[in-house]
Order: sequence, then structure tokens, then C-alpha cells
Amino acid sequence: MKQKVNKKYAPLFTTKKRYLILMGGRGAGRSTVASQFALAKLTAPEYFRCAIMRYVLGDIRNSIFKEITDRAEEQEVFDKLDISDMTIKYGTNSINAVGFRKSSGDQKSKLKSLASYNAIIIEEADEIPEEDFMQLDDSLRTIKGDILIIFLLNPPSKTHWIIQRWFNLNPSGIKDFFIPTLKDGITNTEFIRTSFLDNLANMSPDSVENYKNYEATKPAYFHNMIAGLVPETVRGRIYSGWKEIQEIPHEAKLVRRGMDFGFSNDTAAIVDIYQYDGGYILDERLYKKKLLNRQLASFLLNLDHSDTLVVADSSEPKSIAEIDEEGVTILGAKKQKLDEEGSKLSYLNWRIAKMQDMKISYTARSTNLKIEYENYAWMEDKEGNGLNIPMDTFNHLMDAAGYGLMSLLTQTDATQEQIHQIHENRYERVAVNDSGL
Repeated sequence: MKQKVNKKYAPLFTTKKRYLILMGGRGAGRSTVASQFALAKLTAPEYFRCAIMRYVLGDIRNSIFKEITDRAEEQEVFDKLDISDMTIKYGTNSINAVGFRKSSGDQKSKLKSLASYNAIIIEEADEIPEEDFMQLDDSLRTIKGDILIIFLLNPPSKTHWIIQRWFNLNPSGIKDFFIPTLKDGITNTEFIRTSFLDNLANMSPDSVENYKNYEATKPAYFHNMIAGLVPETVRGRIYSGWKEIQEIPHEAKLVRRGMDFGFSNDTAAIVDIYQYDGGYILDERLYKKKLLNRQLASFLLNLDHSDTLVVADSSEPKSIAEIDEEGVTILGAKKQKLDEEGSKLSYLNWRIAKMQDMKISYTARSTNLKIEYENYAWMEDKEGNGLNIPMDTFNHLMDAAGYGLMSLLTQTDATQEQIHQIHENRYERVAVNDSGL
């Protein structure tokens, strides 16, 4: 094969380093060169077992997987490959699609072992939580070939774990945007920063003109997604104006605990909610994966003020029932539309709108909550237009807080009756158990 490769990406084919980060603006050809690399290595005689990865497995089919099959057709080797459902083989070498989760709503699927793989290509790598990446990284152990992990992404905000782990940020001359460079002392990582200007030979004049016009019409989108600069904060950020405080004032009153469930892929999150000075204070109490319901219950029962009402994600009634059985006062969040004006907003959008109007503070020790607060954002289309749909990331503590806060807004006599019934049912269970029946 004779693939015409953009010279900017030459280190991809020669590097001996473990990590290679291809980060920058749209139109730079990162997916194209990653597919060229994968096809070249697949058909070479050396050992090659590659996982092409995205956060959700189903998203791979029409992205990097399609790019690789396109390259195979261009090079007229498509018929020589054994291509089945999300797998491409050539002799003993193979490329396999692997998702960190099977679907966007999956909380229990577990990333299978990739110990025998020596190449990983991660598209939209900024979508991957750090803990999930660490699990992947630790699982790669083969000695049959040099291990290479390739990141493909547009620059996330400066608080993102990828930026924090690998990069220094230098002034760009544009307010709130930075030029990323590798941190001093990092020797196991190659970084290639590109934009559409590095790929003009493969772009139509209309596309180039369109990209350039964004600088005037959508400057924040241009500087981040087109020019490839790291932004101070995520674009489309949902919440703003929250205040960080060092400690909870003595006069503040604990009124709720919010909880979001998780296990293998998602993180279980618990936040205390205090009422104070016409607003609310959030205090992160738990942010952890792989906890069973009995462990969550034990954690809650060992907190101070353990009789505080916990409001949790109502989509897991079995988990709520099991935690209730352990003695926790817990209810599921009411996820109905509650806009008095008959708006068609979903519960989530309604909840966000209500929280945006609240006076909210958070404690300095709530480190994960702060990260979520700064990165929770609206989804966008390819032109940077907001879709009024929250991203399904950086939302565990945001959801937990939302469940608790909304229960305070919608609290009725019926809510108090539910709490009373919980205690009555628990009293009856204790009485039955004590009688020996």
C-alpha cells in the first residue's frame, strides 16, 4: 500500500512512546491519519492487535470503524480483509471496536480485558472519565509489541483531567484561551497539535471559508474547536455564579441528601444540601464506583444526622427498596414535568432551569462537585449551535444535587406522609423480627 500521509503526523508511525495525543481544531485530519495507521499496521507482518474505542460502543460504527474501511477501499485491499460485525482481521492481526460502555444508559457493563492489545485508538477522548482510562491503561500488559495509546480530541477546558495530567497552558493572546504544551519531564508522551490550516490540501475552499468565518460569527467556538486552543471554561456551560466557601456556617441547616446511583461505569454520588441565607450549600460526601447497595446504605447510616431524608434517582426502584430495608430514610425523585405554564421542557431541563435561578454555594472540599460544576455543559452540533440537551458527562453530583433540591421545591404534605410511612413500615419490620417470626 502507498498511503499519502500528512507529514505533520509522521511521528505517529515511528514513535516508541506509550501515549500519543493528537489534539487540536476540526478539519485537521486526525481520524484520517489514525485510520491510515491502523490499516498499515493491520496488514504488516508484525504483531498488531488494536482496539478502536469511544465512550459508547455504538458510536464507533459510523466514525473510526468507517474511516478504516474507507481507507481499505481506497487502497484496494478491502476484499483481502475479514470484516465482520465491528471487527477487521488480516491473518493473525485484528482491529476490534470496544466501548467503555455498551450504550449511553448502561451503568453495569464492564470493560473487558485488553491485556493482549498493543494499540488503542480513542476517539473523542475528552469524553472518557479519568478513572475509566486508568482501568484501561493498567490492563495493557502484552510483551508482543510496543504499546501505543492514541488520543484523538478537540481541546477540553483547562480543568479537564487530560489537560491537568499532561499539559502546561501558555498565553495565546486571546482572553480565556491557552496554547497547550507538554509538561516538562514527561518523556513517555508525544503531542501533535493541529488545525485545519495543517490540512488545507484535503479541504474544499468552501469549508475553509466557512471555518474562517466562525472567528467573526462565533469567536469562542472558533478559538476552541477550529483553532484548537484550550478554553478557560467549557463552552455551553450550564451553571455559573456558584460560590466556593471554606466551611459550612454554624447557622446552616441540613435539609436533604441527594444521591445518584452508579456502579461499574457511572460513579455513585451523595451530596448534603444545607439551607442558608436564602440559598443552599452543597457539600460532597461520596463519589465512588463499584459500591453495592448495602455499602451505600452503611455509608449513609454512618454519616452525621443519618435520619436526614435521602432523595435518589427514581429510575432504580430496586436499589431504593434495598437501601430502605437497611434502615435509610430514602425516597425516589419525582421526575414529572412541573412547569406551571405547561412548557414542553423535560424534567431534566425544568430542573436545570430551577437550579440556575437558585443561590448556590459549595464547600472547598467538594473537589469532584467543583469539576462537574465547571464542565457540565449543553451539547452542540458540528457548527457549535446549542441543542438544549445536557451532555451525559460531569453530571453525577449535579444530578444528586438536583434530586434533593427539587424535592425541597415540590415538598407537600404527601411527602411528609411518605416519610412517616417509611418509619411506620420500618417499625413493623423491626417488631416482626424481634418477635422471632
